[in-house]
Amino acid sequence: MENKSTIDLLSKISNGNEQAMQTFFEQHANTVYHYVIGRCNDKTVAGDILNIVMMEVWNHADRFEGRSKVSTWLIGIARFKLIDFYRTEKRHEHNELDETHDDLISVNEEIIEAAQHSKGVKSCIEKLAEGQREIVQLTFYSELAYQEIAEIIECPVGTVKSRMHHAKESLKRCLQSFLSSEGDHVLV
Repeated sequence: MENKSTIDLLSKISNGNEQAMQTFFEQHANTVYHYVIGRCNDKTVAGDILNIVMMEVWNHADRFEGRSKVSTWLIGIARFKLIDFYRTEKRHEHNELDETHDDLISVNEEIIEAAQHSKGVKSCIEKLAEGQREIVQLTFYSELAYQEIAEIIECPVGTVKSRMHHAKESLKRCLQSFLSSEGDHVLV
């Protein structure tokens, strides 16, 4: 699934090649950092988690089995390191989601995508339940497929789809409320 040069880098890293690790870091640090900063909104924590993830790669590069993309593997590691951080800090709670809702709601994804950096959308995303917010960030900001997200958060693809459905429903309501409170102003 990964290109040969990435596999070669990981092989060299597992043999202690520091230059290979530096190259790997340069290629993948942004992916990990953007995922973590999107989850915690704290540059210090994001930097610490990035370093922890890269140390994990340095110490255990041989654990990459090639069943997913390297970015999926790295985000999975980052996710667990961030969860561990919050458990240690006792600042994080997981909200269970009701996944029994079956009716479909159409959300204009162009609106969400076009305005994803706006104040209103950020506010709406922050109001989502933790599991929903994570799915939205992995889908829209990390541009991962549902299958990759399911691997990262270790749940069935159906759960990812359900959480995304609920997130879209909540975002649609929140954005409509935001737009109506802002009058006819466009989110930019």
